[in-house]
Amino acid sequence: MTQTAWTGTGHPARHPQHTHRFAAPLDPVVRRMRALRADLPARDGIAVFNRVYLTVTEEISRLLAHDHFTDPRGAATLDVLFAGRYLAAVESSSLGRRPPDCWRPLFQYRRHPGVRPLQFALAGINAHIGHDLTLAVVDSCRALGCEPAFLERDFDRVGDTLVLLEERIREELMPGPDLFEIADPMTHLLASWSLERARDASWSAAKVLWQLRELPSLAQEFTDRLDAGVGLVTRCLLTPLSVPD
Repeated sequence: MTQTAWTGTGHPARHPQHTHRFAAPLDPVVRRMRALRADLPARDGIAVFNRVYLTVTEEISRLLAHDHFTDPRGAATLDVLFAGRYLAAVESSSLGRRPPDCWRPLFQYRRHPGVRPLQFALAGINAHIGHDLTLAVVDSCRALGCEPAFLERDFDRVGDTLVLLEERIREELMPGPDLFEIADPMTHLLASWSLERARDASWSAAKVLWQLRELPSLAQEFTDRLDAGVGLVTRCLLTPLSVPD
């Protein structure tokens, strides 16, 4: 059973107040990710994703500091709640509790020698975008007392940053030309997943979940099925492609 951070009826829509030069809201998140980077072995699958996500979070923190978002308070709330779901999954696993289904394959395969760093990075991004981002949008709307539409422009701006960083990730973690030619399954794997499609699906799911907020049993069923479906894609992205001699 996945965790759901909201219950009850929705708040009436209103516009959050703009807060320019929003004061370093992501600093605690960045510190926790840096601590994980220091603690985990570099080849660990969670460490691979954490390095990627830390880069993303540092960039978004920089953009927040320079007023690159329509509503800094809304964008900061979304990003803090979004990151919090990943960090909660890590904490659950470290305490021996079951993380959400979307994250379970990454924790199960995090030390598998046949899974490549690029796969770990993309699998983590899939779990986080496909499931966590959907719930973080709804959580943010509840926290800010607004409709999802109010967050859409900043949601898209965060997504644009992720797309640029995904390109960098592929460049840094892609196997060399000879290995990549031999590892033809990697070509198929990379062509089977798109961050942009995952982001679009996450936004659509968030709007549906928001509409279901006054039907808690149906909302829970939708959330559970979303979690399981994203987890299946995560598992496919972690298909072992080779085992060292």
